[in-house]
Amino acid sequence: MAKQRAIWVLGAMSGTSLDGVDAAMVRTDGHEIFEFGPDAYRPYTPAEQATIRKAFGQWPGHPDVAAAAEIVETAHAEVLSRFSGAEMIGFHGQTLAHDPSHGRTHQAGSGQLLAEALNLPVVWDFRSNDVLMGGQGAPLAPFFHHACARWTRATEPLAMLNLGGVGNVTWIDPSLPSPETPGALLAFDTGPANAPINDLMQTRLGLSQDAGGALAASGRVDEKLVQAFLAQAYFHKIPPKSLDRNDFQPFFKKTHKLSDADAAATLTAIAAACVAKAAEHFPRPVTRLLVAGGGRHNATMMAQLSQRMNCTVEPVETVGLNGDMLEAQAFAYLAARVAYGLPTSAPSTTGVPAAIGGGQISRP
Repeated sequence: MAKQRAIWVLGAMSGTSLDGVDAAMVRTDGHEIFEFGPDAYRPYTPAEQATIRKAFGQWPGHPDVAAAAEIVETAHAEVLSRFSGAEMIGFHGQTLAHDPSHGRTHQAGSGQLLAEALNLPVVWDFRSNDVLMGGQGAPLAPFFHHACARWTRATEPLAMLNLGGVGNVTWIDPSLPSPETPGALLAFDTGPANAPINDLMQTRLGLSQDAGGALAASGRVDEKLVQAFLAQAYFHKIPPKSLDRNDFQPFFKKTHKLSDADAAATLTAIAAACVAKAAEHFPRPVTRLLVAGGGRHNATMMAQLSQRMNCTVEPVETVGLNGDMLEAQAFAYLAARVAYGLPTSAPSTTGVPAAIGGGQISRP
């Protein structure tokens, strides 16, 4: 695609919290957002979640990976087939393992299979090139966050936080016209978010999540554990930096001695405290933190964030965005950038040496 015209792109995202597949359409030329289109959601069943969870931490070739990939592909094909009018698909896949320090990252699911099934070009494997070039390969949504900030007509620096399995934050200066401009963005993973809470609920109570943060609200935060968590080396590293879902598993064993409610409260407080710690790295303070992802539905998490941050904390819906679909929309936007040969990451977002593009395009 040579000429940069606005096109309808269908993006899909399946996060490490394993709730399901989000899909959403965006009309964009890879620079500007012109319109947000319809969206849909396809939850994973408990059995599907268990199969994918079994493959966490595994690399291609491991026997558990093929079973997980088949579920990811089937679920995506089901939800994406509900749409019409898209010229292209942005497919993130399911992250099973992420190890940028050794130049590797693994998202399960074949874009070629989806291209054949849906008879549309599919842009996928967004992270590998960045990791190969020495970047963290994550987070990738910041370029889209910059476009969103400009879509909202923001003029002052703000931050956008996504609370999925892992938290990631983007500091944005919307006065600068393009995301790869030095000083326009700073982005990095804040720390764990929903993943350890979901794991706790699954392991102890057979539930997929702490709905609304109700269990956490009934517990007491072990503040000593929170501070011990923040003392770990990751939180003193200069960003950009990124995490794997399971990077802090050894530490979370320390919550085993806590009651269900106290463990949920402490894990929720840890997620919020990580964001407050992350704000120390912002180039300039912000007056507004806009929150997307499943974590914003957790009232206890949002209350913890408001308590620990020195700014207004609001869901992204307050500026007209859809916090459930922001990451799916991001991969629609990034797919257009890949198709037009535009960068998808930069030194200030993934630590890659220069602004580069990623992704490959599979055609039916």
